[in-house]
Amino acid sequence: MRPARALIDLQALRHNYQLARQLSGARALAVIKADAYGHGAVRCAQALEADADGFAVACIEEALALRAGGIKAPVLLLEGIFEASELALIVEHDLWCVVHSLWQLEAIEQTRLAKPINVWLKLDSGMHRVGLHPKDYQAAYQRLLATGKVSKIVLMSHFARADELDSSASSEQVAVFEAARQGLSAEISLRNSPAVLGWPQVPSDWVRPGIMLYGATPFDVPQAEAARLQPVMTLESKVICVRELPAGEPVGYGAKFISPRPTRVGVVAMGYADGYPRQAPTGTPVLVAGKRSQIIGRVSMDMLCIDLTDVPEAGLGSPVELWGKNVLASDVAMHAGTIPYQIFCNLRRVPLVYSGD
Repeated sequence: MRPARALIDLQALRHNYQLARQLSGARALAVIKADAYGHGAVRCAQALEADADGFAVACIEEALALRAGGIKAPVLLLEGIFEASELALIVEHDLWCVVHSLWQLEAIEQTRLAKPINVWLKLDSGMHRVGLHPKDYQAAYQRLLATGKVSKIVLMSHFARADELDSSASSEQVAVFEAARQGLSAEISLRNSPAVLGWPQVPSDWVRPGIMLYGATPFDVPQAEAARLQPVMTLESKVICVRELPAGEPVGYGAKFISPRPTRVGVVAMGYADGYPRQAPTGTPVLVAGKRSQIIGRVSMDMLCIDLTDVPEAGLGSPVELWGKNVLASDVAMHAGTIPYQIFCNLRRVPLVYSGD
């Protein structure tokens, strides 16, 4: 059996969720969209349900998968509805729904609902992706109340640059939000993972931890609270072949690496078809036989090569950590010119093996 697999530590997941609540002093929706960022949404939700105040997903398909998996806790649809017919499913499965556009508000006004729903009214405070314009926000709130179809309204927005700790953009967005909600009596939700970790002054009755649940930092600089996170996923495989090369020999497609000295090359069963970033260059860290080493040459579809020259005890069958508790996903992402969000979400083909139930 191919040795590539992803180990998912559910106890670390619970630790990170509790850290989000501890740091924020607020209720927390665990964001498990995109199959829990590649970690397996149903299993992660099952592991968190006893503690979590609820969950957040992107769309109704993801929410229904949680309900089918036995999850009874509140589930928020972060993108809301895509068509009015989904409102019946929201009622049937007791889901919460973001309203970020006037057409979604109009759909609620025009649709007969069997019972009132919980709505999170989203303001565009400066990200300019989705969300109501500030000039429409107060009227939208009043229109929702007037429908008689809403059991509760939470006011929310989303930060564009909370991962930039020296930027004033988040404070500016808070000011826009506060002005738009003036006089409205409702709970609020502003803080995502970087805001939970790095912006304690931002008000939030509800927080929405995402990447921090999985133990990866959202920042590209060291940050004290992020250092308390525990990595949840360990992507691992084994050395399946060892080659002894003299100096001056190419390794892999395109001869992107030429051995500068006599080199022991370990071939690892892991490639971009598994979700490992193809753009990861020579020098990207790995752990082999418990010691730090590096990738050499270009990542292939099913295999990649690592340098075993300075790890003489490593050989055929030696374990390799591609990222995890020793090689941080954020470090791999930095070398590959991407972010940990993407490398987690790109994971595929490798089996997920859970511990810490």
